[in-house]
Amino acid sequence: MSSPQPAARPRRSRRKLLLLAAGGLAALFVLIQVIPYGHDHANPPVTKAAVFASPAVRQIVADSCNDCHSNLTKWPWYTNVAPASWLTVNDVKEGRSRMNLSEWNKPQPELNEIVDVIQSGEMPPLKYKVMPNHAKARLSDQEKQQLIDGFRQVYATQTPTIGEGGGG
Repeated sequence: MSSPQPAARPRRSRRKLLLLAAGGLAALFVLIQVIPYGHDHANPPVTKAAVFASPAVRQIVADSCNDCHSNLTKWPWYTNVAPASWLTVNDVKEGRSRMNLSEWNKPQPELNEIVDVIQSGEMPPLKYKVMPNHAKARLSDQEKQQLIDGFRQVYATQTPTIGEGGGG
């Protein structure tokens, strides 16, 4: 006598599994929007701005540096949507803590550190440059040199306290 075979379980179709996974991801996306981190888009007051003499350098700084290294951050629509909001707020906090062009009366990094990260292409970072509204942050060698010269001028005429980085 043979034992009865268990009834075959119906197999879910691949399409049904994909729909369930997509639904789960959509629900997770909606759920993470209520997490309070990443919604603070405060721009503290400017206490002392670093002033660049050249209008061209001021434009490069506005296009490539200010969003993370000043209290003049522009907050595009996607900075209100998690997880982009989390990443952006974290980047701005970190950038302001390393160098803050709006708090030049607080400790700033040494000039050679700034020159090194600009020359190496580390600043502005790739994740910033790839965003469509940051296309102007993709600096040519000439713009990098103008920016470096601008920082040299600022450090010569508005020498900051050298320390562990900017305020913020």
